[in-house]
Amino acid sequence: MTVMAALVSRIRHGRRLLSTSALNVDALDRWIASPKSLTLSDTLTPRHLASLYITLPTRDGTRASDRPYTPPAVGTPVPFGHHLAFFHPHNPESVLRSDGTDADFCPPSPFTRRMWAGGKMRWNNSNPLLVGAQATAVSSVEEVQKKGFEGGTGNPMVFVQQKIEVSMEGQKEASVIEERSHVYLAFGGNRRTAREVRGLPVPDFAFKYTPTPTTLFRFSALTFNGHYIHLDKDYAQQSEGYPERLVHGPLTALMLLEALQFQRPGICFHNFEYRAQNPVIVNQPQTIYGSWTGQAMVDLWAVDDDGIVGMTGRVTILPEERV
Repeated sequence: MTVMAALVSRIRHGRRLLSTSALNVDALDRWIASPKSLTLSDTLTPRHLASLYITLPTRDGTRASDRPYTPPAVGTPVPFGHHLAFFHPHNPESVLRSDGTDADFCPPSPFTRRMWAGGKMRWNNSNPLLVGAQATAVSSVEEVQKKGFEGGTGNPMVFVQQKIEVSMEGQKEASVIEERSHVYLAFGGNRRTAREVRGLPVPDFAFKYTPTPTTLFRFSALTFNGHYIHLDKDYAQQSEGYPERLVHGPLTALMLLEALQFQRPGICFHNFEYRAQNPVIVNQPQTIYGSWTGQAMVDLWAVDDDGIVGMTGRVTILPEERV
């Protein structure tokens, strides 16, 4: 059975009647109304970055003879998107949610199923993050949306949009401004079919790789992410209804950026916007395609061998870097 067939076979038909009390709407509304922010400081150590490099097939030195492994050097700019390996809460296991996730910015029960829905990144290239520097990430919740609550049927969802501003020590201006969107669902909700993504352009380049269990384990360790859906096959199948463990949303987003940088070394990004379209499954080969729109913009997308598009994205290039 293909991954696509396995996903489709797990779709639950019909709609459940969901009471207000079961959804704990009052507690959810109180949570939405409460202020939420988190400040985390970190050192952008070359050792931690080196561990990320060796995890990524674009930087591990094995993809091509002319791309040997090059360790990060102190004082050089942190590669685009690599701040994702830093600024993670260090909470004791006893206060994590039942699926291994941190409770920070998470709505109250029963909205315990978390998925990475998409995001944006904007870089200040006149003041980039530097390897070895001290930096601080200030996170806040920008918006919370409730969807599917009307009528008491269906699959209610809570969308949480988080804003993160990353600044180096002593700098007033942020080096990276990021938005992250997570969607939270209650257990037992309906499953949907794989989303068909139409209108993709003709690709100009491609990069193929396979996210393995080792890839997922290493990225989880680097991001201090204990979410069982990336680590525990039984949990992914029995509790979440997927055919296998899922690849981290930020890892796929980072691979979109990496595929473009691998294709065009030294290119300078300005904006990146991406959206998770379908689950990306471990051990399933992924091909990242890129298509240039003029000289200033690149469309990117990740697709598996069954033709399922896992993520789409778009990068805007700085004017002086347009080619």
